[in-house]
Amino acid sequence: MQSTKILLGFAMPAVFLVLNLLPLVGSSQEHGKTDTIHPRYTHKNHETTSDLLFEIKLHGFLLWASVGLLTPVGILLMRMSNRKDSRRKRIMFYIHAIIQSLSVFLATAGAVLSIRYFDNSFNNYHQRIGLALYGVICFQALIGILRPNRGRKGRSIWFIFHWLLGITVSMLGVVNVYTGLQSYHRKTSKSVRVWTIVFTAQISLIIFFYLLQEKWHYIKKQGVSLCNEAVQPTDQETSPRFNLKETSPQPC
Repeated sequence: MQSTKILLGFAMPAVFLVLNLLPLVGSSQEHGKTDTIHPRYTHKNHETTSDLLFEIKLHGFLLWASVGLLTPVGILLMRMSNRKDSRRKRIMFYIHAIIQSLSVFLATAGAVLSIRYFDNSFNNYHQRIGLALYGVICFQALIGILRPNRGRKGRSIWFIFHWLLGITVSMLGVVNVYTGLQSYHRKTSKSVRVWTIVFTAQISLIIFFYLLQEKWHYIKKQGVSLCNEAVQPTDQETSPRFNLKETSPQPC
């Protein structure tokens, strides 16, 4: 059963990649080895057509939704489930798994879009970080599928690696969203200031809630009045033996 889950987890993105790369391989064989520039790029002035502009925007949206939104939100949900009861914690775990699976598929779709339509010469930081990021995403998915049960040997080591890889994916994803916005600005000469501000506000909000989970229980306890705590009876005061001593007559 475990091996079946592993095969399904990696076979579906792999099949998706292969099916989308087959037309690209066929077209490259037809055009020959000398055709290295995508036909939607004009060789003289490198103008960006409307179709290519749409694909660039779609690529950016897919990767933002994957590593810029869903991955951090999935980590935040697991952080929030630390102090929940077992039933709610299990529900939040399944939500976390669904969100992260969707994030992997969106990243795969964005990678396929990049391979099919963009010039992947890997001569800039955005493409290099993107390649490394997708490798870490796939490795993180494998680590998540191979999750050992609680109490088993190696669970602590698995948790450390899973947590570190999740943080790495989030950090690389955030950095690559910023580099992607700059690449879009250089290619189209359009301002990305508004999108940069919006994305910064979104990430700042997620980080705030992530850090808040550490102190939330402590903050809630601050609302308890010290007077109420002072009048609470102790175990000694509520014991029958103590009451018997209080009610017994004192000698004159």
